[in-house]
Amino acid sequence: MKAVMKVELGYDNMSLVEIPEPEVTSDLVKIKVAYTGICGTDIHTFTGEYRNSKIPVVLGHEFSGVVVEVGDAVKNVKVGDRVTSETTFTTCGKCEYCLEKDYNLCSSRKGIGTQVNGSMSEYVVSREESVHVLSENISLEAAVLTEPLACCVHAALEKTTINKDDKVLIFGPGPIGLLQCQVVKAQGAFVILAGITKDKQRLELAKSLGVDVIVDVQEESLEEVVMKHTNGYGVDKVFECSGAVPVLNQGLQLVKKKGTFVQVGIFANKMNQLDQESIIQRELKYVGTRSQKPSSWHIALQLLEEQKIDTNKMITKIVPLEDWRKGFEAVMAGNQIKVIIVS
Repeated sequence: MKAVMKVELGYDNMSLVEIPEPEVTSDLVKIKVAYTGICGTDIHTFTGEYRNSKIPVVLGHEFSGVVVEVGDAVKNVKVGDRVTSETTFTTCGKCEYCLEKDYNLCSSRKGIGTQVNGSMSEYVVSREESVHVLSENISLEAAVLTEPLACCVHAALEKTTINKDDKVLIFGPGPIGLLQCQVVKAQGAFVILAGITKDKQRLELAKSLGVDVIVDVQEESLEEVVMKHTNGYGVDKVFECSGAVPVLNQGLQLVKKKGTFVQVGIFANKMNQLDQESIIQRELKYVGTRSQKPSSWHIALQLLEEQKIDTNKMITKIVPLEDWRKGFEAVMAGNQIKVIIVS
């Protein structure tokens, strides 16, 4: 079968290759891939910034498809089912995190598309526990966004809570930021989304997705906008989705006292300068959020089923598997929202 593989460490070193189709045994499920999303992690893998623990590896961890074969221990998933899948392929199953199904925190976890072959291919294999059968009103195209949506669900609804009276500031109108806005809006909160001038089209899209206020921080004062809409207190919660240190520190100053700051974006460097004074003196909660876990997927799929997430406006470019490189180039150019590959 055809697959997009990272063959060596370093910049690029990726190719469309022919490899054997995966085989299924025990609790494994073989899926004919329909669509695969190109994630920021895939781009970092392309550029060599993200070092996979296993090379070579087929990329792709945001996907949907149809089941074509199941192992002899599979109980509920059937051939012909339309599905998506969590990224967890194996865990130790014994640590306290596994016992609580916090698989995202298991030190022995192996993920699809990072440590085991992923979905930028004709077929992908997942364990039954990770597979979710789609309801009739969730299309295969929409389902490709379930994984990033689950990450946003985990950040907003599991690492903290959103109340309908909350005023929320979100930084970064990329795919994660736009999904984060929709998750928060689905709870009835008031959302301010901040970006920069080059994000103009994305900010306008955010307005059509229901965001209450958009701010180009290069054209207007974000502080003035925030204070205007919060009676001078600051927002109840911030979700930092850009992974930019200056944005982090700006956001810490715009949370109200006793407020919550959730760090969603990943920084380029492991160690960064942090405005600890704001956290300490104003008694802020600074919260880390990593990936997603099974419970996040159930909520994400419910949001999709209830059509509270507009996937049509999110997916702006589709390329065939053979043109995967054009898809990667489109993401890196920054002119698209979500680019997906059709297998």
